[in-house]
Amino acid sequence: MALPTDTKTPAPPPAAESPPINDGFWMRALALFLVSFANMQWYRRWKKSNWGVFYISSTLCVRCCERTRLNEARAMQLVRQHTAIPAPKIYCSFEHKGLVYILMERMPGKPLANGWVFRSDTSKAKILAQLKPMLAQLRNVPRPSPQNGHGLPKVNADVVSGIDGGQFFDGNLPNKRFWGPFNTVKDFHRGLRGNLMVVPDEYTEERYTDLRKLIALQEDYVASPPVLTHGDLSANNILADGDNVTGIVDWETAAWMPAYWEYTNAWHVNPHNPYWQEEVPKFLEAYPVELEMEKLRRRIYDTY
Repeated sequence: MALPTDTKTPAPPPAAESPPINDGFWMRALALFLVSFANMQWYRRWKKSNWGVFYISSTLCVRCCERTRLNEARAMQLVRQHTAIPAPKIYCSFEHKGLVYILMERMPGKPLANGWVFRSDTSKAKILAQLKPMLAQLRNVPRPSPQNGHGLPKVNADVVSGIDGGQFFDGNLPNKRFWGPFNTVKDFHRGLRGNLMVVPDEYTEERYTDLRKLIALQEDYVASPPVLTHGDLSANNILADGDNVTGIVDWETAAWMPAYWEYTNAWHVNPHNPYWQEEVPKFLEAYPVELEMEKLRRRIYDTY
């Protein structure tokens, strides 16, 4: 029978959600009014919303849906403070009646997914050349100290967590959407496989072999400290105007993750657009061993 490991490190103390940003009365009132206005039927027909984003104007939008969290706003704020990545400017973020609202800048440009396969090799190379140093900067963003009593009692560079030490969101992970925090990358790996340390007897021969291999790879893995990770670098979340990168958006999965996570997630990000897999190693450091480890995990748990 499968047994949970008895050597699992206790989880970090529970951490609160990231704090709100500029959430004074008038900013909250403005954001709520704009969402109410943008949600009118005639307006929705005129200005189509997308993935929980209400487009107010060419330079302003509000993010609000069931999976929107304050962690996302803090991630964009942190990125703008420490990098030259064109992430949206945050005007305010707050929670109201169980929903999080983020009033932010609407970035110019169109998603790379719009016509990427029809771009010339020269055009593609120009865009990928801009992305590479941007993502290198993201790896060097320092982990923030707890704000206003939120987050972990002190900065712990080994924790896999949301921006301020709390949970992180990833809709592609098995069984649940919100994960962590984990004290170490090894604890994170164990969490991904339900803390299994031995393979259940009832598994098929193929699955038995795969899971046994995965356990060995993850238990022997020597990890560097987690780094700030976007977590969803698809061609839909990178904007460009011509050959110029104008924005990286949709930071809902941003977290402090294993160094390889950005690469393996970007490689798997869209099963309907396999062309993107060819581009990922051109702007992110490749992790071939970790990619094979993730392919194995996703096959075992039937996750693309």
